[in-house]
Amino acid sequence: MNRSEVRDRIEYLRSELEKHNYQYYVLSKPKITDFEYDLLMQELVTLEQKNPEFHDPNSPSQRVGSDLGQEFTEVHHRSPMLSLGNTYSKEELKDFDQRIRKEIREEFEYVCELKFDGVAISLQYEKGQLFRAVTRGDGTRGDEVTANVRTVKSIPLKLRDQGAPAFLEARGEIIMPRSGFEKLNNERREKGESQFANPRNATAGTLKNKNSSVVAQRPLDCYMYAVLGENLPYASHFENLIEAKKWGLKISDHIRKAVDLEDVFDYIDHWDRERKHLPFDIDGVVIKVNSHALQNQLGYTAKSPRWAISYKFKAEQVTTRLRSVSFQVGRTGSITPVANLEPVLLAGTTVKRASLHNADQIRILNLHIDDVVFVEKGGEIIPKIVGVDTSQRHLDATPVAFITHCPECQTPLIRKEGEANHYCPNETGCPPQIKGKIEHFISRKAMDIDGLGEETIELLFKHGLIRDPADLYLLQKHQLSSLERLGEKSAQNIINSIEKSKDVPFHRVLFGLGIRYVGETVARTLADAFPNIEDIKNAGFEELIHVNEIGEKIAISILDYFSKPEFLELVRRLQTYGLKMKQEQRTDITSGSLQGLFFVISGTFRKHSRDELKAIIEQHGGKNLSSISSRTNYLVGGENIGPSKLQKVRKLNIPILSEDDLMGLIEKNQPPTS
Repeated sequence: MNRSEVRDRIEYLRSELEKHNYQYYVLSKPKITDFEYDLLMQELVTLEQKNPEFHDPNSPSQRVGSDLGQEFTEVHHRSPMLSLGNTYSKEELKDFDQRIRKEIREEFEYVCELKFDGVAISLQYEKGQLFRAVTRGDGTRGDEVTANVRTVKSIPLKLRDQGAPAFLEARGEIIMPRSGFEKLNNERREKGESQFANPRNATAGTLKNKNSSVVAQRPLDCYMYAVLGENLPYASHFENLIEAKKWGLKISDHIRKAVDLEDVFDYIDHWDRERKHLPFDIDGVVIKVNSHALQNQLGYTAKSPRWAISYKFKAEQVTTRLRSVSFQVGRTGSITPVANLEPVLLAGTTVKRASLHNADQIRILNLHIDDVVFVEKGGEIIPKIVGVDTSQRHLDATPVAFITHCPECQTPLIRKEGEANHYCPNETGCPPQIKGKIEHFISRKAMDIDGLGEETIELLFKHGLIRDPADLYLLQKHQLSSLERLGEKSAQNIINSIEKSKDVPFHRVLFGLGIRYVGETVARTLADAFPNIEDIKNAGFEELIHVNEIGEKIAISILDYFSKPEFLELVRRLQTYGLKMKQEQRTDITSGSLQGLFFVISGTFRKHSRDELKAIIEQHGGKNLSSISSRTNYLVGGENIGPSKLQKVRKLNIPILSEDDLMGLIEKNQPPTS
């Protein structure tokens, strides 16, 4: 074949394979056998390998993924992916309905949909081509996972030529069917690997895997529940979804229109009974106003749309026997009691354990060994014991007693005043705490050291190679490559990633230290207020609590951490090994026009996301606060400002700026006259 014929054949094969993908994964009506499909795919792969100039990232051949590691970058959503308000009560649905009818005063339709129990995703198509896939994240921004999403066979890489808008955003849920989940866990069990807790957990873990070829082997599926874009064919949600199916998007066959609440209740009751017969997990039903015009009229709160709500099914409850109670030690030394149960099927998964939270919970339940207990899944995810059938209790049953000493290092436990949990105070000598602190240190939001998972940390600890985070920087390649399950390539990747972590900024190093109550946001605030580690070590209580968002509890924890010689030595070693222990000068500061000013942002905005406004403020020398106080100079307010913030700024006489006012303030370096 000449070059033109090769190109035409490749395009033909791609078109045929996409058509058969659509028939198989979306319509569930395959027209050719698997063998015939594989022959077409094999021919395409061969032609593409021999003719790399015709490479296309959206070719069906790319669904196999790549074994090259990838980094996830954060992407701002074009419009927020807001969460829905939840209810478990039909009475609250009636209130929801009455609020809407009071507002719009005209007849309207609802759309009822299944609430999939998976991971929310945003797919962006430009001129019919998939170019970006982003997780929900915090609703304002999420992680780009395009390479992984390309491997999901029910997601079209190219939309079918059926009149889709030039730019289309489709939002939906990536799920793992129960049969695929059970198969995956069986395979992991046979390999001696840890098993996933439930299909949702498996989906989330798979989607964030840095190796897309692994993702390609996992049984992921995807249903879309919303389409956004200009020039949509219809002015209503339901009709656009039906049309989107023609574009190649997978839309549930179970969506229904409802003319009133009775129709909605019928839909809820039907799926409350029938959900066990679905091949995937759902945890409720979503009810939306169908008309886009009415949706716009109803608008949004800061957290959720006013035109939609989710009805959560009541947790399924089963009975089983309590065989024993074990006690786990967390990274901070917190002791969590865990009930070991006689295995029982609950909401589609086999439950063997349930959290008992703390000593008070055990006392309230009055638990005895071998009790018959009632177990349900909180939010359909976490199993918990909610009661005991005392009528079946044996006369000689032994009460469950909370332990007095750490089960790992035998140190006497402590319980601080006002706290529910017991703690092991042996922070530097208790194995689970040591390993937990190292796992936290290497985590993505801290030092982001790749290749060192929980199992590898366990191996390194077991062989005496690490006893604290600083020991990571002494590891040699030959020490790693000699360990089971690690070869030369893996060892070198780990060493490279450890070396790369020395470039991580100061606030993430601070977060990685694992100081109790110092989370990601507090670490950044601390680093801004005290630009190097010496300043933090020397800070007094009054200096600390003067910093916004640092209260007494956090201040005491920081002082306690830096009063201990072992932690001071850890910090000294990390500094010696080259980690950044001071805040670098910001290079993105474009002006000082907001220098010395403190801002709080509230509401939703038309031109910028809240994160973008925060970045703009910081780029011009201003500071962002999370709550209104006497230190606040301005509230930057959009639509639906939080009522408590509004009340407080009025009380403190704090000016409110629009996003345009903020830009004017930056340009003129003076407050607007309005």
